[in-house]
Amino acid sequence: MGISADFQTHLDGGHTTLARCWQILRKDGVLLGFTDHDNDLNFADTVFRADTGLTALALDQSTGLSVDNSEALGALSDASIQDVDIEAGRFDSAKVTAWVVNWADVAQRRVVFRGSIGEIQRGGGGFRAELRGLTDPLNQPSGRVFQKPCTAVLGDTSCQIDLGEVQNFADVVVEEITEQRVLRFGALTEYAEGWFDRGRLDVLSGAAAGLTGVIKQDRFAGPVRRVELWAPIKAQIAVGDQVRLIAGCDKRFATCRFKFGNHLNFQGFPDVPGDEWISTLPRDGEVNDGGSLRS
Repeated sequence: MGISADFQTHLDGGHTTLARCWQILRKDGVLLGFTDHDNDLNFADTVFRADTGLTALALDQSTGLSVDNSEALGALSDASIQDVDIEAGRFDSAKVTAWVVNWADVAQRRVVFRGSIGEIQRGGGGFRAELRGLTDPLNQPSGRVFQKPCTAVLGDTSCQIDLGEVQNFADVVVEEITEQRVLRFGALTEYAEGWFDRGRLDVLSGAAAGLTGVIKQDRFAGPVRRVELWAPIKAQIAVGDQVRLIAGCDKRFATCRFKFGNHLNFQGFPDVPGDEWISTLPRDGEVNDGGSLRS
């Protein structure tokens, strides 16, 4: 976050023309720009709009690995940040970059913050968004967990399953929806009942496009297929919208082997004995040679 010689000269001159600008990049690719100047500014391939009412508290910056934090305050409006988009989670973990800019010459600027949006609170026609610095992910625990279930996420680099293969997903049109949580489609008889249990539903079209839900249950219901989500989609899904159903995995070795044929990439430890094993006594007629428990 260096500063150019021209900008330093401007700052040292005593009479400054400074403004603050914020760029927000959502996970769905939408790019937004805001400024506290009274006219729009344009740089970094972004138009920073002046009519949004967005402002920010003082940035708490530190050295080392301490987390830099701040807050952004703004008004909800159709022109900038809408309540429906916050409710749908479209701003969750969005990337944020903040500058101090010479509004008379926007080439003179300095990045003062990079991070992401954390918790968002709404009320009174406005919002308060927590801004988390780049070191925030270092607070999350990491490391290998030794457990029977697989620790990989279906389709990630550890799992290596290709979710783009035809047997792992189905694009369907919503025929009926209840409470934004229970959806019904054609029977999809080419997929076994429960194939999408613990899987994911991606909304491909309509007002909720780009949002996802976790599948709780996938069952046949007469001539149709009934898919229930753990939680409602936070935007309106309508009959006729297209969604994608992605296969699920219960993290068991048998599922990895027989459903996906992927047991060589299984990231769990299925032969780790349970808590009851320590108190198990040898019995006559059984092999007690300390070998594998798996036949």
